[in-house]
Amino acid sequence: MLLEFINELIPPSTPLPKDTYEAKKYMRDLGLGYEKISACRNGCMLFWRENVMLDYCTSCNQSRWKEEIAEEEGSSKSSKRKPVKVLRWFPLIPRLQRLFMSHHTLPHMKWHAQGRTKDGVLRHPADGEAWKAFDERYPDFASDPCNVRLGLASDGFNPYRNMSSSHSIWPVMLVAYNLLPWMCMKQPYLC
Repeated sequence: MLLEFINELIPPSTPLPKDTYEAKKYMRDLGLGYEKISACRNGCMLFWRENVMLDYCTSCNQSRWKEEIAEEEGSSKSSKRKPVKVLRWFPLIPRLQRLFMSHHTLPHMKWHAQGRTKDGVLRHPADGEAWKAFDERYPDFASDPCNVRLGLASDGFNPYRNMSSSHSIWPVMLVAYNLLPWMCMKQPYLC
C-alpha cells in the first residue's frame, strides 16, 4: 500500500517496485531474502531440517502451533495454523558473495592483509593479539587474504518499549573484519 502511494508521487521512469510482493521478489533475487523457521515457545528447539514435520517439542513437549480459536458456525474462512515463535534466518553465504562480487568492495575485502599499516599500533582487529594467535594456529586460513574474518554481536530488546510485552527481538549481527575500520561497522557491509 505504501509503495503504491509512493509510486503515484514519483515520476513513472523511477525504478521502484510496484508493491510489497515485487519488492520482496527483488530482495530474494539479490540473495537478501530470509527463511522463516518455527521455534518452540520455550526456545528449546527449532522445527527445521529433520524436525520440520514435528508438531511438538522433543524437549518440553509443547505444541509448535498457536491455540486454534473455535470458528463460528457458517464461517467460510479457512484457518491456517500459525507457529508460536518464528525465527527469521538470513542466509550468510549470499551476503558474503555480494561483498566479493562488486569491484568496489573487493579491494577493501583484502585490505587487512595488503593495505594495512603494520607499525604495532592497534587500529584494527588485525593488529590485535587474538588475530595474530589465530593466524599462527591456522596458517592455511591466514595465507589467503580472501578468507573472511567475522565478528559476532547480539543484544536483546523489547519492541515498543513495553516491558510487559510477550515479544522480544534478538538481532544477531556479523561484522566482516576484512574491511577497513571505518567501513566494517557501516550498514551496507554488515552481514
